[in-house]
Amino acid sequence: MLSYLLRAFLWAFSFLPFGLLYACSDAGYFFVYHVFRYRRGDVRANLRRAFPEKNLAEIRRVERKFYHHLLDVSVEFYKLWHAPARVLQLRCVFTNPGLPLEFVAGGRPVIAVMGHYGNWEWLSLYGLHAGECPFLALYKPLHDRVMDNLSRRLRSRFGMTPVPRNDLARVPPRFRDEGRTFIMGIVADQAPKESNQNFWTTFLNQETPVFKGTEKIAAKYDIPVIFIDVRKPRRGHYQAEFRLLCDHPSRLAPGELTRLHTRALEEAIRRQPEYWLWSHRRWKYTRPADTP
Repeated sequence: MLSYLLRAFLWAFSFLPFGLLYACSDAGYFFVYHVFRYRRGDVRANLRRAFPEKNLAEIRRVERKFYHHLLDVSVEFYKLWHAPARVLQLRCVFTNPGLPLEFVAGGRPVIAVMGHYGNWEWLSLYGLHAGECPFLALYKPLHDRVMDNLSRRLRSRFGMTPVPRNDLARVPPRFRDEGRTFIMGIVADQAPKESNQNFWTTFLNQETPVFKGTEKIAAKYDIPVIFIDVRKPRRGHYQAEFRLLCDHPSRLAPGELTRLHTRALEEAIRRQPEYWLWSHRRWKYTRPADTP
């Protein structure tokens, strides 16, 4: 029952104009940051370890900007419910939307890798550019059925098809057998479970385990990999640029593609650190001595 009530509230909330949404975000910032202090210890620890050259005042400045951005992204997500496509396209601009389609025109699928940076949810708007080519995106299903259905509905409104992350390995062979191509978005900066920590690299000054799922699939089927570089020029506006990382991943040494997309994300974070999801407990594991 609570899930249905929350869904009804969010449905009504999504009709608010952007100005009122951001007023709600500002109010939410006060409670989340100052009153409830949501994961402030984790966020500050992550920032201090990632940027040892910054003093406490600089760290706190980034920290406060991050919480403002986090609340903005939270309210912006629900505008996917009702906002007209033309309005959202003015706020989330793809500067070179044709790059993935060049590979698709040649009969090759594409993987677009990204991080929890900028507004990753609004990148579902690329479905408006993909045309007839299936635009897929991996996601982690929620335990609550009502909220999971809502999340999938919002993400798929503009043509994107959410794919449970456990189905990643099934997608390329199925499309190959059907003689079709696809564009798939993968958010690749989450921490793997301990049982899947078979690749580590240095990321933001930390020894960090990284999912190799993108690399395994891309190398096995020789799928070109593109990094989505997001910028936030001002509040409520994002620019997404596609950057080719590798057009033939099967030719790379093991681990090289994973390092490439990890470095690309790190460059974006260092440019504007407040727009990454610092509340993730990204460095909760220690690298085992016997891990290469």
